[in-house]
Amino acid sequence: MPAPTATAPRLPHAAPALLLLLTALASSLACQHLWTHEDTFPGDALRLLQDMAVGHTQPCHLTQPPFFPASLLHDNLQPHQAAATALRILQHLFHTLSSNSTRQHWPSHARNHLLNNLQHHIHHLEQCLPDNAAPFKGPRNPLLAINKYFRDIHLFLHAHNHSACAWDHVRLEARASLQHLHNLTRTMRR
Repeated sequence: MPAPTATAPRLPHAAPALLLLLTALASSLACQHLWTHEDTFPGDALRLLQDMAVGHTQPCHLTQPPFFPASLLHDNLQPHQAAATALRILQHLFHTLSSNSTRQHWPSHARNHLLNNLQHHIHHLEQCLPDNAAPFKGPRNPLLAINKYFRDIHLFLHAHNHSACAWDHVRLEARASLQHLHNLTRTMRR
């Protein structure tokens, strides 16, 4: 006996557009919610980086250390662009600071706590950004500057054999990145 055929209820023509609008709104609110309830993240991470500082008995003589790109400090970004930029910085920080060579230079408890915090915020930012979004168009793409900056950090570490002095400079650069991240979070709340 054939199963009775029931017609599925049809959604009005405006329903797909409404669903897209609601998804975008939920994503936007998720990003704003993330930063309004967890304003302590950049500050907590900065304190953890301070805890990871080691005292040096000899001065460091490092050649060509990378510095956070000045071009990123004054960008006027839309909230979704700020979220994409924050995500890229967090992803690079996590990748860099989770390197095996950091274990011998930094206290493991503070390092692991920092990595857990970074991973937590990466996950939340990934959830609130739309898939396949192209937040930047044109020649001034801050994501490219961020990629180059972190590539320079890895080259710097390699050039200095991942020494304690080189990792301490990277720790200071991570602080600069997190301070910039704090500014991006303010932009995301607009």
